[in-house]
Amino acid sequence: MLNVRSIWNGAISFGLVSIPIKLVNATESHSISFRQIHTEDGGRIRYRKFCELEDREVTGTEIGKGYEDADGSIIPISDEDLAQLPIPTARTIEIVAFVPGDRIDPLQMDAAYYLAASGAPAAKPYTLLREALKRSNKVAIAKFALRGRERLGMLRVVGDAIAMHGLLWPDEVRAPEGVAPDTHVTVRDKELDLADALMDTLGEVDLQDLHDEYREAVEEVIAAKAAGEALPEAPAPATGGKVLDLMAALEGSVRAARESRGEAPAEEARVSPLAQRAAGRATPKEPAGKKSTAKKAAAKKTTASTSASAKKTASKSAQGTKKAAASKSTAKKTPTKKAASRKRSA
Repeated sequence: MLNVRSIWNGAISFGLVSIPIKLVNATESHSISFRQIHTEDGGRIRYRKFCELEDREVTGTEIGKGYEDADGSIIPISDEDLAQLPIPTARTIEIVAFVPGDRIDPLQMDAAYYLAASGAPAAKPYTLLREALKRSNKVAIAKFALRGRERLGMLRVVGDAIAMHGLLWPDEVRAPEGVAPDTHVTVRDKELDLADALMDTLGEVDLQDLHDEYREAVEEVIAAKAAGEALPEAPAPATGGKVLDLMAALEGSVRAARESRGEAPAEEARVSPLAQRAAGRATPKEPAGKKSTAKKAAAKKTTASTSASAKKTASKSAQGTKKAAASKSTAKKTPTKKAASRKRSA
């Protein structure tokens, strides 16, 4: 921290307590910078600053800042003018409130800084503020001026230091209007279960294990060109296209994630247990005793139904047999009576 140059010197105003501090950047960029060149001969392209009135190049020490008025005239503004602004935040980080950390919308987060105690007298009040923030589990909301404008900040504890995140003003955050799909979409439980399975399979990650692969690839290209070697071969682009079957895409994603982690063979990566879980959500499980009773009752009901049906069939068959026998008997008796009648008349 001693080798990091401070970008702002001032004090934290904590009620009547003043804590002298230095503001230093908490982040650094590792991105690769390129220079503009003339493609025909590789010459550097440079920008030179000329004064319009004198038509000559000027140095950095001769350059200041000014405000262009509506009529085009320039009003010079010096650093001394800004230092005399009649606001308390010109050289002070003024704490205005303490709130729970979850009250801060991440969309408001801006650049991050460390607040370093400036000198031995600042050690005690600095430590007091740090420990008070720790014990309260809150963050401090503050106002400060930096680079020509007043800003909003959030102070929180990071290790043994106090960090400050610049915050955008609430009216600088756009509402997400027109961003979400404007068509009605229904998501099924099975699709949600597969999405859950994919998230579980991907699991968590230690952010320390993540690195900038793009920067590493650019460095390899630069090293190869510098050595006159062949450039590294680019991997084949991933096949794109529409996802016609969302379920199949989710299942494939789960299978690929599990195979990449070596958790299960490809054939075991299907999420059939989750489908059963989805069904289980819709229908609550019954105790084993109730299931057994229900099965017995169903068996008895089926047996009784079969028996009743058999009895009805047998009854109908018996009735049919009786009717047939009665019909035959009637047919035999009728000719006998006619014969007796003939004898009497003779």
